[in-house]
Parts: sequence; C-alpha cells; structure tokens
Amino acid sequence: MSKFTTLESRVIPLAAENVDTDQIIPARYLKVTDKAGLGAALFADWRNNADGTPRADFVVNKPEMTGRKILLAGDNFGCGSSREHAPWAITGAGITAVISTSFADIFRNNALKNGLLPIIVDKETHRQLFSLAEEEPNMVLHVDLASQKLLLPDGRKVDFPIDAFSKACLLNGVDEIGYVLGMDKAISDYEANA
Repeated sequence: MSKFTTLESRVIPLAAENVDTDQIIPARYLKVTDKAGLGAALFADWRNNADGTPRADFVVNKPEMTGRKILLAGDNFGCGSSREHAPWAITGAGITAVISTSFADIFRNNALKNGLLPIIVDKETHRQLFSLAEEEPNMVLHVDLASQKLLLPDGRKVDFPIDAFSKACLLNGVDEIGYVLGMDKAISDYEANA
C-alpha cells in the first residue's frame, strides 16, 4: 500500500445514490483472490453493453476521465454486501479517494484497510461539488490527509472525519498487520523485559 499524504486531482462525478457493492464490482468477479485486473471490472454492468462493448456515455468510460483519482459519488456509497473486492476494484482503476455524504460502514472500513480514502462532506458541500463539476469539468480538488481537509477550487477548506488509527495507517502506507509489524522492536523489548 502506498503512503497517502496529499492528493490533487480532477474528479469523476457519479451522481447515482445508494450505489451498492454489487454495482461497484458484480458478484461474478468475486471468484478471484488477487487484486490484479479488478480495476477493469469496476462498474462493469454500467460501463459495458450486454455484448461486452464499452458504453461511451458512461462517465468512467469517457476519455477525459482517464487518470482522475477522485470519485465524487452520490449519497450512501458502498451499501450492500461486505465485499472487499469493491475497494480493490476502485483502487485498481486508479482512484484513491471517494467523496460522498455517507458510506456504508463495512465499505468504509474495507476502503480504509485497502488504501482508499472515503471522504464525508456535508450535503451542501456535496451539492456544490456536483454543481462545480458540471460548470467546470476540469476542476481540481486537493486532499490533505494530515490536516483532514479538502480544498475546493474557490479556496474554501472543508474538514472531513477519519479515525486516528486509520489515518496513521494511510499516512504510513501500511495495513493493520503492517502497523503491528512496525512495532516489532517495541514488542521484542517488552517480551525481553517481561
């Protein structure tokens, strides 16, 4: 997992609400235990026609969305089942942050454990972000994890919540096991003196 400190990116606006994990990554892709290639399956049933050809009108397929690292999603993103493949598919597509007004708890926890930052904003800021994305499709947002701030194009800073442990893991680029392994010397010292 890479360290997450700051992020500057244009956004992919996906206004759909109540996007569940089956829409993020359909169940037929859950047979794999390797993250490699799952980015191509992100929103597969929305991105592709029945014959497998890409839908040019779906936002993620538009050429101008290539390389964008922030997904601006509708309310209640990641609801449904607890599949870890959902954040795997999102990060596999190059997205490292998702902005919404709310996330399903299981999705949020899975995201944080897999290097994906879920950013919760208030409803008015959320509405403004979608309006800005429509008016200025190339707007750039700045995310500063250390200060827990989202910097909007007009210079306004919006605070977002994250628990201290998840924040420390993301800033250091480690998962829970990596965090514990980073304490190896302290654990050894404790055991030697116990």
